[in-house]
Amino acid sequence: MPLLTRRNLLKASAVAGAYGIGMGVAGKFGFAEAPPEPQLLTAVKTEAVLTEAGPTRDIMSWGHDGMPPVLRMMKGRPYAARLKNGLDEPTTIHWHGLRIDNRMDGVPFMTQPYIYTGDSFDYAFTPPDAGTFWYHPHCNTLTQMGHGMTGIIVVEDPADPKFDAEVVLNLRDWRLGGDGQFIAPFRPRDAAKSGTYGTVRTANWHQEPQYDAPAGGLVRLRIAVTDVTRIFSLKMEGADASVIAIDGNPVPKRFPLDLLQIGPGQRLDLAVCMPDSEGAVATLEDIRGTTPKTIASLRAVGSSLKREIGDLGPLVENPVAKADLSAAEQIPLVLSATAENTAVESICGTLGYSFWAINKVPWPGDTPDPTAPLAELKLGKSYIFNLENTTPHAHPIHLHGMSFTVISSSTRTVMPLTTDTYLIQPDEKVQLAFVADNPGDWLLHCHIIEHQKTGMTSYLRVS
Repeated sequence: MPLLTRRNLLKASAVAGAYGIGMGVAGKFGFAEAPPEPQLLTAVKTEAVLTEAGPTRDIMSWGHDGMPPVLRMMKGRPYAARLKNGLDEPTTIHWHGLRIDNRMDGVPFMTQPYIYTGDSFDYAFTPPDAGTFWYHPHCNTLTQMGHGMTGIIVVEDPADPKFDAEVVLNLRDWRLGGDGQFIAPFRPRDAAKSGTYGTVRTANWHQEPQYDAPAGGLVRLRIAVTDVTRIFSLKMEGADASVIAIDGNPVPKRFPLDLLQIGPGQRLDLAVCMPDSEGAVATLEDIRGTTPKTIASLRAVGSSLKREIGDLGPLVENPVAKADLSAAEQIPLVLSATAENTAVESICGTLGYSFWAINKVPWPGDTPDPTAPLAELKLGKSYIFNLENTTPHAHPIHLHGMSFTVISSSTRTVMPLTTDTYLIQPDEKVQLAFVADNPGDWLLHCHIIEHQKTGMTSYLRVS
């Protein structure tokens, strides 16, 4: 991100004015000051080497350098990006997990117009929270995300504890045939179940990559599951690893990464204490399924720094409002299958099916004629989602624009995590509490994209 200078501030005043934001005057999720010079993100079709079969064509990314860039921001400091659309179809950017102004949320029809081929759009906001987040289109999502348009955001806080190294992992699959080229993005019979899995698994667009890290040092391992389908059961072999944050927010109490399940849309921050011996390897594994699968590994280099996880101070808590449970209004949310099987036309793409519903209403999103909101919420009031999964499949449910706290579950003891995405298990009932403190229309949907695009989508209105 460019340095914030007086010259940049003056040049950015036009951007702030375009959004009706006065210099030095801001709402809760607006700017404390004018945004800097926009970072250019050009959506393009390109190619990349993902398998030994050679370059894969029709990759979609921001720029021709392969994997989308890791965007680095600073908590409480203005950020700006200019999306230029070089694709042959409309697109947008959604800033997943960031509690920002509704006009910047990147949902066509709901928060902004399409960005058509050759057009551009200026996003400008101030991230209120530190942590690991990510960005992706909210238009023709199964194709655009499935072809590469998923990138990671790191929002830094200077007050956070210091690590000896940082590694960022973007976990995603690709639906490729034996020739390394794209095949059909989904199968209807799988979309009606747990989703269609990719054929090639990667971390940072590589299969089982390895990264060097200081021997005996403390590594901050930032992980984002940006895949459209896959749920991971993560375990670390060869090193001690503690969970320090989930979905951008510090955990109430750190715990070892013995086994943790996270789904599409979720993020995980680990403190990894590297082995003392040079050349020793720590391996991140996915043990979901019949055999463990290596995701990525860290190789110890140099003389041991003799650090311990106990050396780390706490992460700074994000300023998420706490719900008043005694006064909170309860909102029922029932996830189910649907008997309907109707296609909904949309320039943003349709899968041609309707398999899923929220509160018995199937809606794929991305349409100019949305359903009525699930609920109309009063700004500043506390609410509790009574979320019930009546299906035999897990669903990562994501709320735009706000964060909630996990209160209870019918199937297990839960930690009071603050998050924006909850992986609800089959037949589970869970309570999620939040304050409706960000005005606008906000999507609520399953982040298994086939489920989202075949009905498991709705929205809330906060005013």
